[in-house]
Amino acid sequence: MTKTLGLIGAGRIGGALARLALAAGLDVVVSNSGGPQTLIDTVAQWGEGARAATAADAARLGDIVVATVPLGALRRLPADALAGKTMVDTMNYYPERDGSLAELDSRELTSSELVQRGLPGARVVKAFNNIDFLRLEILAGPTGAADRSALPVAGDSAAAKEETIRLLDVLGYDAVDLGPLSESWRSEPNTAVYVQPYLPERPVGLVGDEDVMRWFLDCPGAPLPADRLAGLLRDAVRQSPADARERLG
Repeated sequence: MTKTLGLIGAGRIGGALARLALAAGLDVVVSNSGGPQTLIDTVAQWGEGARAATAADAARLGDIVVATVPLGALRRLPADALAGKTMVDTMNYYPERDGSLAELDSRELTSSELVQRGLPGARVVKAFNNIDFLRLEILAGPTGAADRSALPVAGDSAAAKEETIRLLDVLGYDAVDLGPLSESWRSEPNTAVYVQPYLPERPVGLVGDEDVMRWFLDCPGAPLPADRLAGLLRDAVRQSPADARERLG
């Protein structure tokens, strides 16, 4: 059973996960690229149960570890400390940020397969990558709630997936098992399950990026139950990042 959540990355998704974990009674050990001293105010705001550490210590001390950093930081993850650990990968591939990666552009690998290749000793599970940081907190709900939302989970280790599914339940979510990491593309950017299903319908009449951003920051979210998520995942269509860039102009 997970008692301590190790977080490598203290950005928006990391912060949301930390707050959910602490509210659920878990301890949190968090790290970032700047070092523990840069997180003093952050962990003070989160309150009792949170502590700052190095990435290696977050990996060693966490019963389960979540890596929520840019994909380009993969080589900086503490591979030795993650060996034997279940590591939840929230990372998505954004070529404009991460640079072009041939294995991903060609669809030879999914981003999580690339992560697993880079961390051969860890048991990588893909999760928390298809929902924005605001709705991640807003939509969390109790086990058995009729309007409880679900998140997709993919991994090559059945035991690691089961551990991650239990974590999702503790944090407030049902899970839909996608299968192996090779199927994790179904929850990646440019698919039908990425962010949009957790948002209400956008109001008519929004003008400009500022209006859209204000609505995004203020809207409450739309529950996405497991059966509907499963259907969206089943019907997903895979695009290469290059295809998506061309389509978006």
